[in-house]
Amino acid sequence: MDRQEKQKLKRGFRTKKEALAYEAEFKRKANANMDMELGSFVDIYFEDKKNELKENSVRNKKQMIAAHILPYFGNRKMNEIVPADIIQWQNIIHEKNFSKTYERMIQNQITALFNHAQKIYNLENNPCKKVRKMGKSDADRMEFWTKEEYDTFISSLEVGTENYLMAEILFWTGMREGELLALTRKDINLENNQIFISKTYYRAESRDVITTPKTETSNRTITIPEFLKEEIHARVPKNKRERIKK
Repeated sequence: MDRQEKQKLKRGFRTKKEALAYEAEFKRKANANMDMELGSFVDIYFEDKKNELKENSVRNKKQMIAAHILPYFGNRKMNEIVPADIIQWQNIIHEKNFSKTYERMIQNQITALFNHAQKIYNLENNPCKKVRKMGKSDADRMEFWTKEEYDTFISSLEVGTENYLMAEILFWTGMREGELLALTRKDINLENNQIFISKTYYRAESRDVITTPKTETSNRTITIPEFLKEEIHARVPKNKRERIKK
């Protein structure tokens, strides 16, 4: 280790023992040794995934890991965490009374960490593979409005307003809210009754962000009914209102 690294390790430590422990962990992390702590591996995971995950996904994953995984496993070594530890952790999460969908989202984060460690860094035993996943996927509990329920909702909005049009587009096309908010006039082809989805919008740290959809299949062309085309044309005439805003 060079002088610069030695100096870095000496700063902020109360004892030589603490500095040496940090130095040892630093070396394990640098070598991607599975004897490293899970908290250190999280940094490696996000570094490996930086060109794969979108900014919004990274932010959400980091928040869940920091809140629900690091407090329990942060200082535990990757190769010493066993299935029984995962079960005990799941029991702690259960006690927080999160929704089943959110429980599954938390579970997916720790599973992703260990899957990556096993696949890329040759972790010998993956404790998540021997334990049943907690929670329930969103697809299993997805609910849809009936036409009657939607009619009741839309009747509370003033016809021709921005909110009315947004509700109509969301219901009749099935697009996501972020996809709607990212639309520009050039994404709408009224002559052919089509809307092109190629991007999505979200807000992060007081910034408006427009990016490509989460998956390749989210890029699509939606055919809209004639009445919806007329509603869009009335509210967003050609060459005006560059963006549909919330």
